[in-house]
Amino acid sequence: MSNYDLTKILPHKPPMILLDDILDINLEEQTLSSSFSVYPEKMFYEKDKGVNSLAGIEFMAQTIACYSYFKNNCAEPKPGLLLGTRLYNNKPAYFKEGKTYTVKVHETFTDDEIVVFDCLIYDNNNEIASATINAYQGGNIEELLQANKE
Repeated sequence: MSNYDLTKILPHKPPMILLDDILDINLEEQTLSSSFSVYPEKMFYEKDKGVNSLAGIEFMAQTIACYSYFKNNCAEPKPGLLLGTRLYNNKPAYFKEGKTYTVKVHETFTDDEIVVFDCLIYDNNNEIASATINAYQGGNIEELLQANKE
């Protein structure tokens, strides 16, 4: 059971909310840690395999969204736009059923619109995935996307 209502923190609705809980928030150090468990009802679950580790990017992105929520004084969540992922390194092919993983994100750069995060996923204390994620979190993303269609 989560200590936080993730439906109020993330701009998603179940079943797209992939995280299970927020473990630690440190705005001074610009970090947030979350956790997720793998079970058959989890989105992206594949029978007898678990969740493909490529979904790790989404686990990281949702952890970034949680960090942004708290950084913005718990204001209503706004969607962010994933601009790119660099150096996604995933050791396992799948996150295994019955296991709980920890995601840690650290904001390393921001100009109040473009934000860069170093992200890690741990199985116990063993780092099993890492990436640098660039996101856009400024302005009205809906207007930006609509203007891009025109």
